[in-house]
Amino acid sequence: MSTRDWQGLTIPTPGTFVLDPTHTRIGFWVRHMMVSKVRGHFAQYEGKVTIAEDPLQSTAEITIKAASIDTGVADRDGHLRSDDFLATDKYENITFRSTRVAHDEGNVLKVTGDLTIRDVTKEVELTVEFNGAGTNPWGKELFGFSITAEIDREDFGLTWNQALETGGVLVGKKVAIEIEGEAVREA
Repeated sequence: MSTRDWQGLTIPTPGTFVLDPTHTRIGFWVRHMMVSKVRGHFAQYEGKVTIAEDPLQSTAEITIKAASIDTGVADRDGHLRSDDFLATDKYENITFRSTRVAHDEGNVLKVTGDLTIRDVTKEVELTVEFNGAGTNPWGKELFGFSITAEIDREDFGLTWNQALETGGVLVGKKVAIEIEGEAVREA
């Protein structure tokens, strides 16, 4: 494994890494009826991270197929694909492109970038935990990461909701993003 020491972390040497779809999950959760969490994930995506000589100049980008949303309930997934939410027939992709990286503390980075949903682009900050670097049994160099963030879905035009008789709303405004994964050095 080609690694180097940076800020007390062992990180990969510069290069481009692609998301490993068999070891990456792009998940989220949102409040339902003010009392529980509905979880889901996106099954189709492509992404890459380019680690620069100065790690704070590194970049990341991802393209998610919006129609690949999966909450485990076909009717709900159909509603999420409709014009009430993601409008996947009009807006095929959700994208993120980093604009800056800052070292927070320890193995945590803050990655700021442009998130686009339904052709609305907003700046978001991701908390990225670097989980280590290694080589898999097939000789491929990789690194692991955990990412969390929170967005307000209404900022992206996802405003559908329904008032509850008991007060509150059916779907929460805040969406928690949870990504766990590995990125493998491109050949």
